[in-house]
Amino acid sequence: MTSRLSTFSLRMPNSLKAAVERMAAADGTSMNQFLVMAAAEKLSAIQTAEAYISALRGQGDREAALAFLSRSGGEAPRSGDEQP
Repeated sequence: MTSRLSTFSLRMPNSLKAAVERMAAADGTSMNQFLVMAAAEKLSAIQTAEAYISALRGQGDREAALAFLSRSGGEAPRSGDEQP
């Protein structure tokens, strides 16, 4: 099975390029392969999150959520947690 490949220019800050080059070298891969894998991992994470959220869609209880948000009591802010 063969895949069609596309080529494109990618502009990125020099500092990011240097970091990617270092990580790719440490990983024993080319910069191109490192970026392809990074893109694939990002796409997979987004698709997984979308599928999870989609599966939960419509299962929420609006009234229970509003009751929770408007409840009294709770714990007072700890020292340093107060809003200015």
